[in-house]
Amino acid sequence: MKICLLLSLLASSACAFSPLAVKSTGPSSALFAEIDRRSLLGSAAAAALAFSVQQPAFAAGITKVVVAGATGQTGRRVLERLAGTAGLSVIGGVRNVDRAAVSLAEKSTVIRGAMVQQVASIDTSAVEIKHIDVVKDSVDDLTSTLQGADAMVIAVGFVPANIMKMNKEAHEVDNLGTIKLVDAAKAAGIKKIVLVSSILTNGRAWGQEKSPGFTLTNAFGQVLDEKITAENYLRASGIDYTIVRPGGLKAKPPTGALKIYGEDTLNSGEISRDLVADVCVASLTDPKAKNKVLEIIEDDGTEPKVFNGLNM
Repeated sequence: MKICLLLSLLASSACAFSPLAVKSTGPSSALFAEIDRRSLLGSAAAAALAFSVQQPAFAAGITKVVVAGATGQTGRRVLERLAGTAGLSVIGGVRNVDRAAVSLAEKSTVIRGAMVQQVASIDTSAVEIKHIDVVKDSVDDLTSTLQGADAMVIAVGFVPANIMKMNKEAHEVDNLGTIKLVDAAKAAGIKKIVLVSSILTNGRAWGQEKSPGFTLTNAFGQVLDEKITAENYLRASGIDYTIVRPGGLKAKPPTGALKIYGEDTLNSGEISRDLVADVCVASLTDPKAKNKVLEIIEDDGTEPKVFNGLNM
């Protein structure tokens, strides 16, 4: 019973495992009672993040982008947006190519760990599906797959299905697997990496290890401790990076305006995966996102806005 309750809570936790905002008047359920307003108001990096139907400008030397974890709930949203961008080659990195080609082209309801989510179909005619398995593939294998790409969005993350294997799987995917992707990207000459992580990933460093968000999320395979190791490795790699740390992930469309804050600021809050994907795509080319950590949530006290890029 305790395990089931814990798994159900994960669906709205801070763990981060997405171009059109759809207006919704439905209420958003918060995992925690309130956001740490002192931390939010004290962050000089806080700003509203607007939203746009216009396609991102890929004039910064980026012509081919790899999305690692393209069949995941956030990864497929990133893939969908990039696939619709004229003049851009897109590679969807997946563990099973044949299965992914079918699932990405289908609109369906899927179960991911404790979460049941609706997913839209993607026009895979504009996408090249390639094998990427961050656990089984060597760095050399991954380097070969990434050859010719200019940028990569890393949206991999373990799914807590087997409680007895969570620590092992989180370590293999969110830590070692992400590090292998960074090494392969560097060897392949990739210029930009956007990494999807989670708020509170660095929670121990700013006294949040006993907060509800950190305690609950890290109970699943010590995933936040695994993620911070990979984050730090990326930051030290010399590759231009943006680390996107969303709050608790929601499968439904946005219900509030998107907000962006500096690193180590947020200890609660939720956000639509649609908005996470938009931030990832915008971060590929926006110079303001260069070598930055962006923490993002929705402000449910305001109406959703049309995304116009990163306003920081």
